Amino acid sequence: MSEQLKTPAFVIDAEALHRNATILKDVCEQADIRLLFALKAFSMPAAFPLIYATGTCASSVHEAQLGMTCFGGDQHVFAAAFSEADMKALLDLGINHISVNSFAQLRQWQRLASLHPNGKTVSVGLRINPEHSEGQTAIYDPCAPHSRLGIRRNAFENEDLTGVSGFHCHNLCEQNADSFVRTLEAIEARFGNFLPTLRWFNFGGGHHITRDDYNRELLIETLQRFHRKYPEVTCFLEPGEAHVLNAGTFVCTVLDVVENNGAIAILDGSAACHTPDVIEMPYTPRAFIDPQWRGEAVPNATALRLGKPGEKAYPVRLAGPSCLAGDVFGDYSYERPLHPGDRIIFEDMALYTLVKTNTFNGICLPNLVLRKAPSRFSLIRSFGYEDFRSRL
Repeated sequence: MSEQLKTPAFVIDAEALHRNATILKDVCEQADIRLLFALKAFSMPAAFPLIYATGTCASSVHEAQLGMTCFGGDQHVFAAAFSEADMKALLDLGINHISVNSFAQLRQWQRLASLHPNGKTVSVGLRINPEHSEGQTAIYDPCAPHSRLGIRRNAFENEDLTGVSGFHCHNLCEQNADSFVRTLEAIEARFGNFLPTLRWFNFGGGHHITRDDYNRELLIETLQRFHRKYPEVTCFLEPGEAHVLNAGTFVCTVLDVVENNGAIAILDGSAACHTPDVIEMPYTPRAFIDPQWRGEAVPNATALRLGKPGEKAYPVRLAGPSCLAGDVFGDYSYERPLHPGDRIIFEDMALYTLVKTNTFNGICLPNLVLRKAPSRFSLIRSFGYEDFRSRL
């Protein structure tokens, strides 16, 4: 392993990003769709030139500004609600698509846009709730009961859709094309009478297009059928994860190993501070050890994976250094006991990590590193005390 790499560090693999971009470009061309990059999943500008997208989708003014600055093209913005200040800022930025979450927000947007010179250039859409759940985890299901996201069909009664040119729907999370097929059926069943009147439809994110077992042929066929049925509607997808899936790692060093009903390896990386989705979802990330590692996002033949509990000879819990008792990556097993100085490499750590890091306990944020070639690491950014102090 390259000794130049200081830990903890997020390492983004340029080769893996290029692989994903090639797949996504091919799907877009075959399906005749426009592809947005969801900045909420990953927002490291140094890697943006390696990402294929016709634009971005944003959930805040700051994300919209980043998308406008770094990508241009199609700029879609959605939030559960916008303040008047947010709306004015988005108009000032010159975004070209906005989806609102209620008819009250639609009326507020239309009032402000009518007074703004950029207002007439913005295409306005409504986020709909198809009331069809595909997600397995409630916290990530926009169609769960009592969800605040999307307008349900019964709310459309007696409402004026003048000025509305598109719909936006998002109910998927890390799912395959069959979930999208069923979602589209639910959309047509509830909102089919509106579809011929639209100019665009944003089918949201959660499409795991670059995953090895993803049925890309079914996705393409489904979108092609939609085009034939509604030829005037431009289709958008806005995946975040698919762009950076299996394209990054989180590298940590074992600081100590303590004993309490089993070995617990304390790392210099924190689940609570650096990979909070591990705790929020929750899930146990894949991990490996490889002294010959050269920065690849996926382990090569020399790597030894950490197994599930009971799978290998020596059980071990991987945990972070913070004072949070639950700062734990998960329970594993390995061929030998772990020791201080061992380096643990967590897989698939580009998505929803960098964007969610925090400085609880004053723990330093990880270095951000771009791997441009085998063992060629480019330090994009390091963090220190001033980043912690100035934040608050």
